[in-house]
Amino acid sequence: MKKGVLLSGGIDSICLTYGIRPEIAYTIDYGQTVAEREIYVSKYICKELNIQHKIIKVDCKNLGSGTLANSENLSFSPSEEWWPYRNQLIITLALMQGIKDNIKELHLATVKSDEFHKDGTKQFYEYINKLVSFQEGEISVKCETTDYFSHELANKYSVPLELLSIAHSCHVSNIACGNCSGCIKQMRVRFELNID
Repeated sequence: MKKGVLLSGGIDSICLTYGIRPEIAYTIDYGQTVAEREIYVSKYICKELNIQHKIIKVDCKNLGSGTLANSENLSFSPSEEWWPYRNQLIITLALMQGIKDNIKELHLATVKSDEFHKDGTKQFYEYINKLVSFQEGEISVKCETTDYFSHELANKYSVPLELLSIAHSCHVSNIACGNCSGCIKQMRVRFELNID
């Protein structure tokens, strides 16, 4: 059964990609500020793991909000990096390419610390899988990582530290700013894994 994975170049998606070794990985440039670095890291990971890599580019920046769009947050935003319906968008874009690539499963990584977003919950992925299964294409959406924190995921899949060391989680720059929630998460995970 041919598997695809959504690979952003962050710690969680690197862990999942390393663990399940899909045939193909998709990196989505949807207009996020950090797309250049996400693509660079994802290409590197795919080359190291001998996985086919495809970049899907659709500029939705004018629809975004928060740090990922380098714009002001909406007043009801749950966090500084919140981009409305983002996960639904990137899943749909990957599925649109995946059906052409004859994948049967699309995997993505969301961890326990993402649960404060509705689209970071197990329930969201169950709903999105039901919706996709209802449609033509016979592709399943799988998110087998919701019961783990990032460092637990790295340990579960025994991901080499050199791969985790190049992960990019910054929300504001193609060079890690060190201050945004993505950078803080990465520093915390590096500490939990004893990466210098």
